[in-house]
Amino acid sequence: MAAIEVITSREKEVRVRRNGSEQIIVVRVWNETVANLTLMALGSSAPEILLSVIEIAGKNFEAGDLGPGTIVGSAAYNLFVIIAICVVVIPDGEVRKIKHLRVFLVTATWSVFAYVWLYLILAVISPSEVEVWEGAVTFLFFPATVMTAYIADRRLLVYKYLKKGYRVNERGVIVEVEGDGSVEMALKPGEDFASDDEEGRELEKSRREYISVLRELRRQHPDEDLETVERMALEKLMSRGPKSRAFYRVAATRKMTGGGDFSRKISERAQSDLSEVKAEIQRRESGSLSPEPKGPNVRFDPDHYTVMENCGSFEVRVVRRGDLTGEVTVQYTTEDGTAEAGSDYIAAQGSLTFAHGESEKSFSVEVIDDDVFEEDEHFYVRLSSPKGATLASPSTATVMILDDDHSGVFSFPQRDFDLIESVGTYELRVVRTAGARGKVKVPYWTEDGTAKGGAQYEAAQGFVVFENNETEKFIPLHIIEEDSYEKDVLFYVNLGDPELMGEPHRSAHRNEAEHLVTLPEDEAVVAMMGLPRPGEITRAQLRIKESKEFKNTVDKLVQRANASIIIGTSSWKEQFTEAITASSGSDDPDEPPSWSDYILHIITVFWKIIFAFVPPTDIGGGYVCFVVSIVCIGLVTAVIGDVASHFGCTLGIKDSVTAIVFVALGTSIPDTFASKVAAIQDKTADASVGNVTGSNAVNVFLGIGVAWTVAAIVHWTRNEKFLVDPGNLAFSVTMFCSEAALAVLVLILRRRKSIGGELGGPRGMKILTSIFFFSLWLVYLIMSGLEAYDVIQGF
Repeated sequence: MAAIEVITSREKEVRVRRNGSEQIIVVRVWNETVANLTLMALGSSAPEILLSVIEIAGKNFEAGDLGPGTIVGSAAYNLFVIIAICVVVIPDGEVRKIKHLRVFLVTATWSVFAYVWLYLILAVISPSEVEVWEGAVTFLFFPATVMTAYIADRRLLVYKYLKKGYRVNERGVIVEVEGDGSVEMALKPGEDFASDDEEGRELEKSRREYISVLRELRRQHPDEDLETVERMALEKLMSRGPKSRAFYRVAATRKMTGGGDFSRKISERAQSDLSEVKAEIQRRESGSLSPEPKGPNVRFDPDHYTVMENCGSFEVRVVRRGDLTGEVTVQYTTEDGTAEAGSDYIAAQGSLTFAHGESEKSFSVEVIDDDVFEEDEHFYVRLSSPKGATLASPSTATVMILDDDHSGVFSFPQRDFDLIESVGTYELRVVRTAGARGKVKVPYWTEDGTAKGGAQYEAAQGFVVFENNETEKFIPLHIIEEDSYEKDVLFYVNLGDPELMGEPHRSAHRNEAEHLVTLPEDEAVVAMMGLPRPGEITRAQLRIKESKEFKNTVDKLVQRANASIIIGTSSWKEQFTEAITASSGSDDPDEPPSWSDYILHIITVFWKIIFAFVPPTDIGGGYVCFVVSIVCIGLVTAVIGDVASHFGCTLGIKDSVTAIVFVALGTSIPDTFASKVAAIQDKTADASVGNVTGSNAVNVFLGIGVAWTVAAIVHWTRNEKFLVDPGNLAFSVTMFCSEAALAVLVLILRRRKSIGGELGGPRGMKILTSIFFFSLWLVYLIMSGLEAYDVIQGF
């Protein structure tokens, strides 16, 4: 089963269109329905199929009762007993529906037809004889079953003119559906992948579930760091999420043999996935930065200077990076911007020489002070002509000269700001330009948009106070983190009229306006520009978005949250360690094994060590493990067949009765536990009962088809007839077909609104259904047994 999971989890890359651009995404190679009806059914039914083939070969290609009887008996047990158990174990009031109903109906039809076909070739077409073509056709019904189930899954008969595309399934893995060849991701608001059917929205549901679990855990564990809580949430998502039939089969077998469950492996896998995702995101972020140039280089550090007009002179710093050996020279020169050399600053040029091992140099630039009001101006300083090194970015520095003769203009540096919800406290910058004289206070207040104060942010109002010659201040805004995946909300911050401190009763404009009337008109206009006043941008729009790291983490973790992949092994060491170690069957990975776990482990440790020699699933993509496992199952089945015959002989029981009662029961025990756990944990009934009908059909078409085809060919080469007594088998088949049709009808009727699904429902109805299905199995056993001992007349 581990090998099957590894094989069917293979992926490939396809090109898709998303938001008009082409991207490469990873999709599953195996169609889920095909995987379930081929490898999965073959794996779960291997004992029954191999028992039939081995019995034929062991009896010199003569028909036996044990193999075919086990196949029919196992089918009856699977359909009646397993479904009876799955119906009743669902918690009261809950229901589980089969999601892929079309596939279930197709496989159910084939499973009933398989046994009808058995009766036809035994008692109608060529009574008591199986011809070569009958055996061959029986085998060929297997690919026919797979093909028709695939058609039902893909709706090819309805949408046969559509090209095939892809959709996102519940685990975030893209699988094939109807589409247009490449994948057009026409996004809807709040979705990364959109689709016309329900399954296209499953990834979004998984995200919401993860975020919901994350919020709940953060409330329960407020002292834990975010990474620990994310790991705990991923563990829960992996434990709750949908799993393959292989996972449940392996989990059931481990519990039956004292191997424990997968709680510890899930915890380790969650930690590993989280670490890998964080590292990958960090690598991408660091990779997006400009690469460090190789070899010795020189640059400005910093590359922006803001100076007051009355500063006199200031130092410009140049640094040398990389190899510090040898001597390096570089030229520098000033260049006009809005500031002009001679009137606003003194032009400068020269050469800097870095001695051996020297890493930084500086030079001085002088600023000219005057009493005339001016807007803020800037000029540049550039590096050129390096020797012994290369120029690195930034090789140009910008110098901003702030006028100090007037009180300034107050505004936000830009109109729109994007914040991430995990920022905590955001410092919103307010700038003072066109002067920096005097102490000025500027009122501010927040205003709701789609973001509401107290929900997404904390409302605030107050003043920012600029001291004399101070050019920027910050408004603290507290953002409330909600761990929302698709957050996109707005709120606003407004600035009021600035006021000079010390004159609270009059605004700055009114305070000095009386002095302007005596000035000429042109000078009055210039002077008015120098008063403290609001700038162009006094209303800032702040957009709160989800944390990109959080969003990327959620995307990747949800796609990785597949607990099924942990059932594989990577080395013989890991396999032998698990084989000789008893593990706890509890959900708590830290709880020690119980006495029952130790007893089960001791009973089965011999077989666990023997099968630890099977190659790990990492070798050859799982195929080597799969083939060797099938061979080993065949060897064990050969022993079981002989033991079963001796057991029946000792008790005086016919092989046909031994097959349908004891052998069928034994081979189906792991499926029973697997289906029970799947019924409780999964949100649908597919993994628990949806695959039962497919396995029953595969049992006949492979188990009977292969064995009887080979035997018929051998007898044909000997010019003999391959004779099969239709007696007990025909009667068992007839009994099973009648009851199977009735059972499928009951399951379909349970989908009505009064119950709502195949499994669970109101307590009374689920108990009644379970008793009914179990009664069908008992009737089948009793009637088949009575016919075998000639108590009642068969066919």
